[in-house]
Amino acid sequence: MAAKLRKGDKVRVLAGKDQGREGEIVSVDPKAGKAVVEGVNMAIRHTRQSQTSQGGRIPKAMPIDLSNLAVIDGNGKATRVGFRFDDGKKVRFAKTTGDVI
Repeated sequence: MAAKLRKGDKVRVLAGKDQGREGEIVSVDPKAGKAVVEGVNMAIRHTRQSQTSQGGRIPKAMPIDLSNLAVIDGNGKATRVGFRFDDGKKVRFAKTTGDVI
């Protein structure tokens, strides 16, 4: 199945503790159906000090389910994603505005 959400997309969180927050997708795991969004679903990781890193309590963005994310269209609203063919190429478009993403 084609990817509706991709790395670099601006998204809004629809459900969970970070509902309503926005961020950019850093990475996507299609097999698990999860994505890591910058600044969303943060967890504190306690790391030991090493020669290269300081250590301590380091915040880390954890994966969030793709079903809880929606792409932000040109108007700044959350939208669903559809597919269509433009000049023989398959493109993603925003359902609310019809603009190509």
